[in-house]
Amino acid sequence: MITLKGAEVSAKIKEQVQAELEGWRGPVPKLAIIRVGEKADDISYERGAIKKMESFGLQACSYVYPENISHEEFKKEFQKINQSLDVAGILLLCPLPRQVREKEIKEMIDPAKDLDGISPVNIAKVFAGDDSGFAPCTAEAVVEILKNNNVPIEGKRVAIVGRSMLVGKPLSMLMLKENATVTVCHTRTRNLEEVCQEAEILVAAAGRAKLLDQRFVAPGAVVVDVGIHVGSDGKLCGDVDFGQIQEKASMATPVPGGVGAVTTAVLAKHLLKAAKQ
Repeated sequence: MITLKGAEVSAKIKEQVQAELEGWRGPVPKLAIIRVGEKADDISYERGAIKKMESFGLQACSYVYPENISHEEFKKEFQKINQSLDVAGILLLCPLPRQVREKEIKEMIDPAKDLDGISPVNIAKVFAGDDSGFAPCTAEAVVEILKNNNVPIEGKRVAIVGRSMLVGKPLSMLMLKENATVTVCHTRTRNLEEVCQEAEILVAAAGRAKLLDQRFVAPGAVVVDVGIHVGSDGKLCGDVDFGQIQEKASMATPVPGGVGAVTTAVLAKHLLKAAKQ
């Protein structure tokens, strides 16, 4: 089985971004990362994103607010960033605390700066197949991994296990745009094992550690694992039991070192696109 490493795809995207930056005459595009509270996962992602932007020749800065900030106060602070001419793109780390009305904030975000595709405008564009918007970075990263490893998508049977607005649903639209035949399923799908076995490309994005093992994988299938969890042994793992599928899958992404590395590269690609627009 071939291991599809995210670092190799990230490096290719970096080359593309830096080639475009060579002819760039404006200020260095700047990403605003907005975080509320001190969640370890958010802090880790924020650090990784800043490091990635800088390695690509882009800028990033963090705007951090206390966990107990009121909705009105956060809304006021968010709007300042949203309207800033210095900021080309925004990454809002979600979920937000309960007292902050997340839906209202997502509706406020300038679609032209919404790099992770969370605004209603960008969601609609993804479902309409309109390339002028932004798809969620993780969903787009899955397509980038397949394309950069010369995995054909057109005409293929694709099963996506997961139906979130960050991965499952938008990814189904991106796959349909590539002329795949797509089945979206989830943890309550009847006969999930059989549905997955029919897939030539299987994407695991259910948010449940090691949910899928060799019983779910067709011989020769390509498996992309979007999940990331801390296992009982303290090590990171995905939604797929990677050790068990190696005899059946032809290709698969590891966790860590797979989709996550490409997600932040797509974020950088989106930042440059936003600056150009």
